[in-house]
Amino acid sequence: MRVGILTGGGDCPGLNAAIRAITRKGIQEGDNILGILHGWKGMITGQHEELTLRAVSGLIHRGGTILHTSRTNPFKEEEGGEKVAATFKRLGLDALIAIGGEDTLGVAQRLFSEHELPIVGVPKTIDNDLSGTDVTFGFDTAVSIATEAIDRLHTTAESHDRVMVVEVMGRHAGWIAVHSGMAGGADVILIPERPFDLDEVSEAISSRHARGKSFSIVVVAEGASLDSKNVEGLVKQTENLDEFGHVRLGGIGHFLAKEIEGRTGFETRVTVLGHVQRGGSPTAHDRILATLFGVKAHDLVREGRFGMMAAMVNGRISEVTLEEAVKELKTVDMDLFQIAAIFSG
Repeated sequence: MRVGILTGGGDCPGLNAAIRAITRKGIQEGDNILGILHGWKGMITGQHEELTLRAVSGLIHRGGTILHTSRTNPFKEEEGGEKVAATFKRLGLDALIAIGGEDTLGVAQRLFSEHELPIVGVPKTIDNDLSGTDVTFGFDTAVSIATEAIDRLHTTAESHDRVMVVEVMGRHAGWIAVHSGMAGGADVILIPERPFDLDEVSEAISSRHARGKSFSIVVVAEGASLDSKNVEGLVKQTENLDEFGHVRLGGIGHFLAKEIEGRTGFETRVTVLGHVQRGGSPTAHDRILATLFGVKAHDLVREGRFGMMAAMVNGRISEVTLEEAVKELKTVDMDLFQIAAIFSG
């Protein structure tokens, strides 16, 4: 078979491990593997390169993606779906494995259902917000990086008697904030799933200091928003939308720090972790998970089970339909958030 691989959306630790797994498994079974460059953009322009054993040697520990990526949405172009189908035919592909999050796999689902293209998905995103799978690769690495940052901020916060606000990624899901906040011993955790009240946040910090604590750590997800009785809406870097209709979030940490200092009188500083959460080497967990997903995706291709996505279901490597995988955003379980709240303050 002639099998293409592409990586779309934001880069993510573990992408190269997945590419390596698919390529090695495919070549072992006699397939030709093509790397499609720059995500769905490459399926419009036809940019590609052959993937060999040498090309993927030593990739398992490398962050980023050797295939590069983009946030291109083919369906934003006139006859974009037809252009992808034409490239599919021109490259002689028998199947395509798309590695990405809700947007990349949403495109894959449409191409499968509307154009009957033989496509299989692999779930990746640091946000862990893809339904249909227990976890996505990239998430564990992002949580580990955020947790280490919180650990380091503890010492400087305590030394200077400061409140430290840590802004983490996650868009509209608070998985990174909850997990890193719990692991890092944060005193306040704010997530998109539960709008917060500035008065309550300030009171929690003031009460903590009244008990003799000289510092506090606040972890806030970039998509967290204020309660309706305060300022409504998300804090954004720009009002411009990308090709999938998303705004660029960021800035809630600085807003929150200013409000906390003004309301409590405690010196407050902010650290925005940003893209550092997506960069660098993947954890051992993400290397293994990406590898297992990659092997499973190739198995699905070989079995002719298209329109499916490799997934972890109840702790086992399995598969779900692409339709199920992208039908809704997977948000934080409130039971988990309540457990995290036990250790706040």
